[in-house]
Amino acid sequence: MNSAEARGHVLLSIVLPIYNNASCLEELARRLHAVLSSEGIDDYEVIFIDDGSGDSSREVVRQLCANDPRVKLIALSRNFGHQYAITAGFDSARGEAVLVMDADLQDPPEVIPEFLAKWREGYDVVYGVRLDRPGEQRFKRWTALLFYRILRRLTSTEIALDSGDFRLVSRRAMDTFNTLRERSRFVRGMVSWLGYPHASVHYHRAPRWAGESQYSLRKLVRFALDGIFSFSDLPLRIATWTGFAGVGVCLPYLGYAVASKLILGVPVQGWVSLVAIVIFIGSVQLTMLGVMGEYVGRIYEELKGRPLYVIQERVGFGDAEERSRR
Repeated sequence: MNSAEARGHVLLSIVLPIYNNASCLEELARRLHAVLSSEGIDDYEVIFIDDGSGDSSREVVRQLCANDPRVKLIALSRNFGHQYAITAGFDSARGEAVLVMDADLQDPPEVIPEFLAKWREGYDVVYGVRLDRPGEQRFKRWTALLFYRILRRLTSTEIALDSGDFRLVSRRAMDTFNTLRERSRFVRGMVSWLGYPHASVHYHRAPRWAGESQYSLRKLVRFALDGIFSFSDLPLRIATWTGFAGVGVCLPYLGYAVASKLILGVPVQGWVSLVAIVIFIGSVQLTMLGVMGEYVGRIYEELKGRPLYVIQERVGFGDAEERSRR
């Protein structure tokens, strides 16, 4: 029995991480069904991953599962985070192609046929590139624009500019991705790291259907740091370069101070400047220790060996399937 037979044939798996998206889910399911039906696709599955929602999201998905056996639910035991929820969906997806998208309808289901067309052309990864970001604050748009360009400078992994997690991944790329179990997960970067043939689909991002973004400024900063520290060691090298630069500046000044005192007999003045230099050097040292601490902290998390997520409930997968994946 080959792997496709073992999984049961499913052409397309749609992975949808949700967190307090109850008001969007019925409309999302309706539009997904309409799009796939218009394409003549019936062998698909829709996997909702409830990432510890505090609203009625889980109950809404249970009802969707009861109405359509192609709809499935993975309920995590608590809020593990968006990237872990995506991973849980990837682990359980059976499709020959796996598509991940946001559940707030900002990623329009109507562009799915374009993703499938690129996949049928032979591309293993098809990612969505946002042409605009309506409804988002200017600060968020500019910081996102800056982040992707800084990340491209820092890492050798080619991560498409202005792309999110809205992407389609072929089965062979998906099987390879699922072997990557690192805890600091930056899914879009990890998929790009695989190096499989890729193509892009440009689309206009829709305004949020309902509710507000679940990404606070703190979460966005953490997400950006995960992307940088997971795919680049340049911050560590900057610490080394800063140390060499400090030595290069301090040695000439030390020579000048010694010569002024021993040869010219003139003590070097400048108590205020001396204090400022000490404070500056101390601040640089603390910053660099913080950078190294970020890497050490990630090593510590990896060594614990804990599962990436914990599944509390699975609905629609069948009694014979395993209760959890690590």
